[in-house]
Amino acid sequence: MPFWLEIIINVAFSYLASVGFALTINVPHRALNLAGISGAAGWMVYWFANRASMGRMLSNLLGAFIVGILGLLFSRIKKCPMTVFNIPTIVPLVPGLPAYQAVRALVSGNLRSASDAILRVAVVTGAIALGMLLSTMCTEMFYRTKRYYQKKKFYIKNKS
Repeated sequence: MPFWLEIIINVAFSYLASVGFALTINVPHRALNLAGISGAAGWMVYWFANRASMGRMLSNLLGAFIVGILGLLFSRIKKCPMTVFNIPTIVPLVPGLPAYQAVRALVSGNLRSASDAILRVAVVTGAIALGMLLSTMCTEMFYRTKRYYQKKKFYIKNKS
């Protein structure tokens, strides 16, 4: 399969997954398109990082970071809560197959492979949470720095 076709398929299905989940949790219709764009962007960052052999944890961290940044940006644009964008857009990043494999191994009694799969799920979930946290911290630091220099510029202007 050509590389460009893989990209189109990944963008389309990650967009549809995000919008589909957003519809099931009753996201406002004015935010659906941006939620899909954010989900597709986060998945594509994950996909490219994973193809660049960065590992599942770092790929999920980067994807969640992008989702968090876009969620903050889109929430300011649409004047919606940030969770309207963040919750449906992390759906493509959620480790569904390792979670299924962990439950299946637990049911079959294979505790060694179950513990390995549970550890993989925990690491990926932690990476997603850390990516969201880092995005919030970086944007908060950006806006505080911007506000600080605006106040400094205002005081210098009024002092003269």
